[in-house]
Amino acid sequence: MKVINIDQNNPNPLVVSEIAELFKTGAVIAFPTDTFYGLGVDITNERALERIFSIKERMRTKPILILISDKKELHSIIAGGDIPHTAERLMNAFWPGPLTIVFRASESVSPLLTAYTGKIGIRLPDNELCRNIIVKLEHPITATSANIAGEKSLENPEDVINAIGDKIDALIDGGRTKGGYESSVVDVTGEQPVILREGAISGSMINEVIMGVRC
Repeated sequence: MKVINIDQNNPNPLVVSEIAELFKTGAVIAFPTDTFYGLGVDITNERALERIFSIKERMRTKPILILISDKKELHSIIAGGDIPHTAERLMNAFWPGPLTIVFRASESVSPLLTAYTGKIGIRLPDNELCRNIIVKLEHPITATSANIAGEKSLENPEDVINAIGDKIDALIDGGRTKGGYESSVVDVTGEQPVILREGAISGSMINEVIMGVRC
């Protein structure tokens, strides 16, 4: 396993390029996000996606969320390319940040990511390193937690090494992440939005935005 040290708040462009090149080779990489360490691959690489399930010992019935660097990237990922009004409100209020929004996925999205549900969870992270990697790679990346399925999410790079270091190709060591709570998850695919997980953003704050009380 390769360890790459970087300042996640002020990432060196040359190091970011090195990381993006690793992603292009199909590498499975643990990296810091604005919540915990995530496990990333290029979402267009089916073989790399397969490896995530093996590394995490994860059931294929569980979808994997992805990270984007800009809202403009949504149009090629979600079905029809149209962003629901409720999603626009939520994005304006909480992106970049710890909110995952579940959309209907376009046909180009791998069913390994959607768990054959036709839905995809997407987040715009409040982390400059993550966004810069995605820009350089020119593809979104996965961001499932860097751990064994069912175990606690990890905020220290040393814990990631102990948990899965012998299974992954690289660790981006940006030091300790913020931790706390995982991202909140809201499904906007139905007539009414549904909060699937209350995490770093409270359900009351999400509902205020949905109802137009808070913008």
